[in-house]
Amino acid sequence: MEDLSGLQEKLAYTFKNIEWLHQALTHRSYTNENPDLSLKDNEKMEFLGDAVLDLVIRDLLLKAFPDHSEGELSKIRSWVVNESTLAKVARDIQLGNYLFLGRGEELSGGRGKSSILADGYEALVAAIYLDGGFMPAFEVIKRHFAIILKEAIHTDFLKDYKTQLQEYSQERFKSVPTYKVEREVGPDHDKTFFVTVLINGKIISHGIGKSKKEAEQHAAKEALQLLNTHYKEQQQTNWAQNNLTQKQLEYAAKDV
Repeated sequence: MEDLSGLQEKLAYTFKNIEWLHQALTHRSYTNENPDLSLKDNEKMEFLGDAVLDLVIRDLLLKAFPDHSEGELSKIRSWVVNESTLAKVARDIQLGNYLFLGRGEELSGGRGKSSILADGYEALVAAIYLDGGFMPAFEVIKRHFAIILKEAIHTDFLKDYKTQLQEYSQERFKSVPTYKVEREVGPDHDKTFFVTVLINGKIISHGIGKSKKEAEQHAAKEALQLLNTHYKEQQQTNWAQNNLTQKQLEYAAKDV
């Protein structure tokens, strides 16, 4: 195991109480094999670190995706934070080199196991939080996840539904969808918008929301689901063509 000063340099954070770092790096296999040392393992720190990490990532996601719904943000969070990404971040800072492992875990390749690295990183986050407070932990996590968050922003499944529908419509119909507010219900401070999305002048679907933008997103999402369903049916019956005909588009709109 390497000198812990090297890890602190990689973190760009120096511990005031190095014992927090020692505990964060101590796997239960080490304490089990060394009961006479009266050491604490990092399992409870993993629990705390998970909560701190979750708060920081949620904050960063809200800033990176201000127009996404809670459900969409949850999907993005699952993509950004999981065992694979946590292990990747841990490997980037060579965390495995600093872990206290039992002999059995060491011999079985524990320093390279994704589960151990992911848990160790969460414990490390807790150690920074306990030693220096929230802001140092926030800054460390922000640096470590910068590239992953940037990848998330440019990942296709994170595009808003309006963008996806526009790309789909241009490819399939050579046309851009349009949106029409059919009606607004409620007082100015609490309106509900009813929106229709059209392609080539034909109504495809409807959406409801507390803002025009939200209603358009819902309409676009519904349109994508409807059009994808019909396109798959057409493929199965050999009706697929490079572009849907006007008659097929009208057929798709009948189910709305």
